Amino acid sequence: MRSGVDADTRAAATWEGLGVIFILGIGAVLHSLFDWSGNSPLIAPFAAVNESVWEHLKIAFWPALIWAMLQRGPLNRRINNFALAKATSILLMLLLIVALYYGYTGILGEHVLFLDITIFVVAVVAGQYVSYRLLVGDERSPALNTVAPLIIIVLAILFVVFTFSPPQSVLFQDIATGQFGIP
Repeated sequence: MRSGVDADTRAAATWEGLGVIFILGIGAVLHSLFDWSGNSPLIAPFAAVNESVWEHLKIAFWPALIWAMLQRGPLNRRINNFALAKATSILLMLLLIVALYYGYTGILGEHVLFLDITIFVVAVVAGQYVSYRLLVGDERSPALNTVAPLIIIVLAILFVVFTFSPPQSVLFQDIATGQFGIP
């Protein structure tokens, strides 16, 4: 293996590891930022506005997207599958949060804060690990790398739209109040 490949693999591992810390840290801030902002409508699309599962997905999505944009420059030319890795990572985080939350609450019949936090951490670590594996793996289809950013754009639009106009579905229902959307 060429030394450049080793350096690129180490760089990808470092960036993805730092990404875990960044996503968890910024996600923790985004959990309360809407309240701290005095319920600012400018903050609402990016921070959790209530205790629904959907709103908690934003605290993983936006930091992961920001991290991807920060690492794009330093990593994009050094590794494979950047767009695919980032889209897959973000989708995995969101899907794990939903599946694990509804899985354990379906079994226990209630939510437990410690388990909610653990799920967030597990989802972020798993997402970043899958991203790393794709970044250092064999080059994938150019078509997949072209479609991947479109998935992220659609998700970003949905997070903004559903913040102000959430569907009347359990995914969007505040588990504390039973309400939907901005309180």
